[in-house]
Amino acid sequence: MAALTAGTPAPDFTLPTMDGKPFSLKDALVRGPVLAAFFKISCPVCQFALPFIERIYKTYSSRSVTIIGISQNEKKDTAAFIKEYGISFPVLLDDTRTYPVSNAYGLTNVPTLFWIAEDGEIEVSSVGWVRKEINEVNQKAAKITGETPRPVFQPGEDVPEFRAG
Repeated sequence: MAALTAGTPAPDFTLPTMDGKPFSLKDALVRGPVLAAFFKISCPVCQFALPFIERIYKTYSSRSVTIIGISQNEKKDTAAFIKEYGISFPVLLDDTRTYPVSNAYGLTNVPTLFWIAEDGEIEVSSVGWVRKEINEVNQKAAKITGETPRPVFQPGEDVPEFRAG
């Protein structure tokens, strides 16, 4: 099964954060849309992509949009990744024995991003690195926070249009 596509209802889930507190998608959607970024620490495309998600988080973090990472690794390894790549947005831990949330979302590759609207519908489903879709997420985050969109990519950065996950 391929990753869930735009227009599909997002499966509800509750996962532990790095500090062990439960994070509920249903509860987060009450505050606004959620960007969920699934990743694996050994994935080179994840290592490339997550710092750009961090930029979006730092630019638009507010109470009206929630940005989360969902790690497919153990807590200790995930903590090292977070430190190495400067990730400050909340990271959740999918069970590394059965991957219940990754499987519910139909993941076959990482990174995979889902922009989930307040009504629980997936509006953006992005597998691998797709520059256009990162820009789309950036635009949505700006709109929901009422801010003017700011560029995710800086002049002189070598940012490909696509990299397979």
